[in-house]
Amino acid sequence: MRPSTRESLVQSAARLFHEQGYGATGISTILREAEVNSGSLYHFFPSKESLVVGVLEWYREHLRPIVMDPIEAQTSDPIERVFALLAWYRGGMEATGCKLGCPIGNLALELADNHPGVRQLTDVNFVNWVKAVKQWLDDAGDRLPASVDRMELSQMVLNTMEGGIMQARGAWVAMVSSPDNKVYTVRAGDKLADGVIRQVNATSVVILQEVNDPLSLEKQREVRKFLRGGDEVK
Repeated sequence: MRPSTRESLVQSAARLFHEQGYGATGISTILREAEVNSGSLYHFFPSKESLVVGVLEWYREHLRPIVMDPIEAQTSDPIERVFALLAWYRGGMEATGCKLGCPIGNLALELADNHPGVRQLTDVNFVNWVKAVKQWLDDAGDRLPASVDRMELSQMVLNTMEGGIMQARGAWVAMVSSPDNKVYTVRAGDKLADGVIRQVNATSVVILQEVNDPLSLEKQREVRKFLRGGDEVK
């Protein structure tokens, strides 16, 4: 079932703000991705700022059905739910090569200082995450010492997730040259013409390439390119 016009606008804007940032995303791009005309956009959202408020409201409303309900369906153990949430968050980081960051955190960093409505809603979103984790810790009962402040521990879980992705995004990058002698900065997860950067470390870049030879049994191969001399190896 196709989402409503408003829902299409919000979901497209959410994805684009996450991938590109708020400032770098133009209204025309949102309209194209949502397959909506400008009249419909301004009917629901009179400004770009009101649209990002709509995105943050969407995140708030969908925290439970998209995140917390599936986590709770995985296990009935309240403490294991905390670890399942951390694993889910880590999986999202790995799926994007640690490139995109937290969609809510990104908006907070980019907009909160100058947009009070955005700051308030990012705070509400984070508070709701903390409250959901605290409920699990409360459900754990005496499995946790009575001296443990459940709210502070819940806040630490959120800080661990947010801080982890901030550190991961500051991981190794490499300078590589293309066949036309242009130089690019790449990190794990970046796409190249001949594959995807799988790993960057102090000495090499690992590229996962598609194998186009119909006679080959391999569909993909890893190619390691050394950053400081050495030969290319498979």
